[in-house]
Order: sequence, then structure tokens, then C-alpha cells
Amino acid sequence: MSFIPLSDLRSSSAMGSSGSFSTVSHQPASPAQRGEPSAVSASSPIGRPRLPSWFKIEATTGPDYLDIKQTMERLHLHTICEEARCPNRWECWNARTATFLILGDICTRRCHYCSVETGRPHAVDHEEPMRVAEAVQALGLHHAVITSVNRDELPDGGAGVFAETIRQIRQLSPGCTIEVLIPDFEGSEDALAMVCAEKPEILNHNIETVSRLFPSIRPQGKYQRSIELLHRAKDQGMTTKSGLILGMGETLDEAREVMGDLRNVGCDIITIGQYLQPTRAHLPVARFYDPSDFMSLKEEGLAMGFAHVESGPLVRSSYHAERQVSKKNV
Repeated sequence: MSFIPLSDLRSSSAMGSSGSFSTVSHQPASPAQRGEPSAVSASSPIGRPRLPSWFKIEATTGPDYLDIKQTMERLHLHTICEEARCPNRWECWNARTATFLILGDICTRRCHYCSVETGRPHAVDHEEPMRVAEAVQALGLHHAVITSVNRDELPDGGAGVFAETIRQIRQLSPGCTIEVLIPDFEGSEDALAMVCAEKPEILNHNIETVSRLFPSIRPQGKYQRSIELLHRAKDQGMTTKSGLILGMGETLDEAREVMGDLRNVGCDIITIGQYLQPTRAHLPVARFYDPSDFMSLKEEGLAMGFAHVESGPLVRSSYHAERQVSKKNV
């Protein structure tokens, strides 16, 4: 998922005298920006639209935040929190939760909403799974979330590295629960089975957008392939999870159709959040949804049978992930 640039959050007005960050807020947007498609394009000379007034981020650094940052730097690890410019990084890191990004930080795909770098990845680092496990142990994590860039050039899409990372974490921190947020592995059943065989507590694969928008927003992905992956994972006994981003041109009815498709394949957990344009080169925001829309979708999702629905403007796929483990195998 893609987020507001950290440069916007780390403005001089956001920096307190002590060197830590204070609350970051934005002026209320125009009525069109609050509820209707935005007229500001990515190439507009006036830049991106301001965020609605309900977007506020408590950007403070504490000892837990610094411990995570220093541990990641010491062990030469990446987090999706940083690579995707997540607005929740301060909250999560101060609560000693972070999402590890394995298989490097360069993706072989270019999704038009995502801020992760696209290009030719470096060689696979086979020591990375052990370093992730060492970080989990050093930080004393009770729940670890592991995701990756797409590695379509690899025969297994990186599934073997996911499996090894799970094994290494279990060896060093046997009490730690694990969620994996996996790519589609280009539909490879063998790659998916390799990850499922390690029995992570939650298997997440984000659908991200509605079927109509897939060809233009996720040109290297396929909507039905993602749905089928979640179906196969459920058939292999996994507790499954997926995420949906709103504000990229879909309608609420289309979002509801996605939710229905996910429930039809037994998906247990869904996250729903607002799209924020990472840079002017990315897809512009089509609409800012009101918080009440997210609350309505949460209520509808629970009525559909989802065990857990995390829905709100700042919700991202790993937000409050540790709270969702209790919803497994429902």
C-alpha cells in the first residue's frame, strides 16, 4: 500500500523543540475533496489536494520506536513501514510492532499506487531469514508480520525465503505468532503450498482494488488469480486475510462486491483503508471517503461473516495485526 510521503510529515512545523515529532494535522479539505472525486490531477501545477481534517498522526518517537529503528539498521533489514511511507509507523513502532520486508526493497512490478521502488532486484540474501529471526528475538515480539516485494524473476517467486523465515523465527522465538503478507506468486500452487506448509497463524494476500480497476492500477496482477490464491490457502487450512484500498476510482458498490468475493472463498479478516498519493508521479486520489463510510463498511463486513474488519481512513494491512490473531480459524 502507498502512503503520504514522510517528507510531508517531517516538515519543520511537525518537529518539536525536543527533536521528537508532535501531532501532524491538515486543514479541512474542500467539500469536493471530502466526498466527491478530486479535480486535482497528479500533474496539476497546484500539487496534490490537502488531506481532510480527520487525518491526524501522532508522530512521536519514544524508546520503543528507537529500539526498532536501531535494530533494523544494525541487522540490515527493511520494513514496509518505511518503504511504503506508512503514516502509522510512529504508532506501531512505539507499540513495538513492525512489518518486515524480505527479499530486498526493489519490486519487479509497478503498481500505480505503490511507493516501493521498481527495478531489477539484487541477488537473494539467504542470510536474511536468520537476521529477521534475530530481530524478532531481540525485540521480544509476540507477533511478527512478514511481507515482501514481488520477485517474479525467481522460480518460486520467493516462497522459499518466506518458508525459511517462518522456520527461523519459530526456532528462536517459539511463542511468537506469525502473519505472512504474500504476493500472488504468479498463481503458482507449489509456491503457495510451500508457505502454507509452515503453518503461519495468518496468511494475508491483499486484493487492493476492485476488479474493474485491476488492469489499469495493477497491470501485472489479476483479480481472479488473487481470489483463487486465497481460496486455495483456505483449502489448506489457513486463516486468510486480505486488504482493500479505497479512493482510487472505485464505487462503494464495487467495494462491497470485492468483500462478497472474499467471503465467498472463506476469507476471515479484511482491512479497508484510504488511498493516499505517495508522489505526484503516482495515481491521484479520486475520492476521500468520510470516516462514516468506513464504519458502514465495517458493519456490513461483520454482517457478511468476516471474523474481523479493520476499517478506517488510516488503516493499512498490518494495522493492529496482533489483535487479529485471536480471530483465526473461524
